[in-house]
Amino acid sequence: MPPERLVEFRARTILRILVIVIAVAVVLEVIWIARGVITWIVIALFLALALDPLVGFFQRRALLNRGLAIGVTYLVLLAAIAGVGATFVPKLVDEVNGFIDATPGYVKDLTEGRGRLGFLERKYNVVEKVEKEVKKPNLAKRLFGLSGTAVAVTKGVITAVAATITIVFLTFFMLLEGRSWVDRFYSLLPERAQPRWRAVGHDIYRTVGGYVTGNLLISVIAGSFATVVLLVMGVPYAVALGLLVAFLDLIPLAGATIASIVVSTVAFLHSIPAGIVVLVALIVYQQVENHFLQPVIYGRTVQLSPLAVLISVLIGAEIAGILGALAAIPVAGSLQVVIRDWIAARRANLIEPAGGFSPAGET
Repeated sequence: MPPERLVEFRARTILRILVIVIAVAVVLEVIWIARGVITWIVIALFLALALDPLVGFFQRRALLNRGLAIGVTYLVLLAAIAGVGATFVPKLVDEVNGFIDATPGYVKDLTEGRGRLGFLERKYNVVEKVEKEVKKPNLAKRLFGLSGTAVAVTKGVITAVAATITIVFLTFFMLLEGRSWVDRFYSLLPERAQPRWRAVGHDIYRTVGGYVTGNLLISVIAGSFATVVLLVMGVPYAVALGLLVAFLDLIPLAGATIASIVVSTVAFLHSIPAGIVVLVALIVYQQVENHFLQPVIYGRTVQLSPLAVLISVLIGAEIAGILGALAAIPVAGSLQVVIRDWIAARRANLIEPAGGFSPAGET
């Protein structure tokens, strides 16, 4: 029989482990409670990284200080948004008003069993079932009561306004103080290691900026493609629906699906052939975007292989949903930068002793 071994743990060691476990649990709980604020911070960080090159441009060319350059950048951004709005909003308003004016006709056709959606009433009596459910006291209270939808909608609007204002100011202060914070972090490192980590930080900055640029480019392509298909098929509200597709496509994975459902529904209301063509075109485009455009564009802007892009998005979506999918590519790109630097440093350490070794007698 092998001799028994007795392992003893000091009380100090056990106490240290318990403190670490409790500290980790507290940190995770705080992160979970503040997940909404953390989301705002991540969005502001992405915006700051995307706007920083433009701020630097105004600093260099216009010889402005950092604060004035940020102010000019905000004004340029607002002017660009206003220009886009002046170009598309009048058409968008006309098309939305037309859609609203046409909605009663769609509802009337549905209630009378006519038109494209008339089969829902003829075969399934959808209108009678909906009226029966609406007349239930509990349902009416949940839908229209003060404690139900009204409170939820009000809370959602207030949260959205607060989030927008907070993100705008967070982005401003990140642009204003971000570099000084990064310099303070580098100053904590040994002086010998600072050049290396500054290079790593610069590569991570380029990776995240490339991701933001790539995401905007893909959304523009999606909106343009949807608008062209809708115009070819003669579907009304093509510009409005194309803008909706471009906006929703900013959301990884789920955004394109939601946009396809909305746009296809409007196309089917116009005509069945148009609905079929639009639905098939959007499904095919979504597959092309997910498996070709995103890997190729992100492969160029983020310097990730198409396979790494696809895997990172799938894993991020599985872990944290939409936010995980949104942050997966820049996180994967940042990890690639760190791993690449670690491999290069390791090789340099292995080669340096061999290059510095000189046998006795050699000159």
